[in-house]
Amino acid sequence: MIGYYIHHHGQGHRARAISICSTLTTAVTALSSAPLPPFSAGCFADAISLARDDHGGPPLNPTANQTLHWAPLLDRGLQSRMSRIASWIESTRPNLMVVDVSVEVTALVRLLGVPVVVMAMPGSRTDSAHHLGYQLAEHIIAAWPQQIYDPMWLQEFAHKTTFVGGISRFDGRDGADPEPSARPRVLVLSGTGGSSLTMDDIRLCAQQHRGYRWQALGVPGAPWEDDPWPTLSSADVVISHAGQNAVADIAVARRPAIIIAHERPFDEQQATAAALAAHGLAVSVPQWPPVTAWPHLIETALALGGARWPRWHTAGAAARAAAVLDTLAKQSESAR
Repeated sequence: MIGYYIHHHGQGHRARAISICSTLTTAVTALSSAPLPPFSAGCFADAISLARDDHGGPPLNPTANQTLHWAPLLDRGLQSRMSRIASWIESTRPNLMVVDVSVEVTALVRLLGVPVVVMAMPGSRTDSAHHLGYQLAEHIIAAWPQQIYDPMWLQEFAHKTTFVGGISRFDGRDGADPEPSARPRVLVLSGTGGSSLTMDDIRLCAQQHRGYRWQALGVPGAPWEDDPWPTLSSADVVISHAGQNAVADIAVARRPAIIIAHERPFDEQQATAAALAAHGLAVSVPQWPPVTAWPHLIETALALGGARWPRWHTAGAAARAAAVLDTLAKQSESAR
């Protein structure tokens, strides 16, 4: 059995877990305080619901004197979730635990004697808490290509890191590959991880630049599509944040893209956006630009095209991650 801890922020961690676990041969139990979508039921043998650890009012010393990221003192939610994880490990005795992501859960699981695989995150992960988590891990999986982004802080752990490429739920699906249009369709993507973007911003662009057809998905007030693939794959240009799943989805669709990094801890999205721009995979800007800047940006993205996206190594990425986990779980089982 493999346990898979899934962080509750946004939908990216869940989407990645589902993609990986759908190709695993070892049984998996999901542990999360976020609800899993109904279509994921076939991916997991069981799902454990954990209490939230961020609903207890003003946190008291959440970093444990700058040692951890989030462990507020006397928080009942934190105590409950950690106790539930420990109880599940004691009763199930898993061969392996995947943590995506939490230094605190990584430390707990390793202290209970279970091998841990940590999903790496982009950005500046040089703080002591991240370093501790990566030290404790038996293995690290990075969901991007090493040739495009190989941060210095991760090189210390190169001997136990596998770069699998960008993981997308759309891997293997056929794209529309639209013909060039006299009035290109511009798709603005937003996720659930937090953004200040509104439909007013999109409407202003549409009013000022009628030579393009503007559409939005995920922006507050815009439609939400459970399966955005037809819309994504038929867009002429995609404007998106730099979240790992969004980037991987665009890479599978091979769409010309403008990537705008959102503010995230440890400059996660800034690091991804910079790597994409440096290797010519996408146009990157640091923030939502003035409305007058859009024609130049869109035409630059169209000229760049999407032919370089295969370098993000999305084809088979989830299967490569699953193969690592299956191998480690078997090694753990044989070592008992």
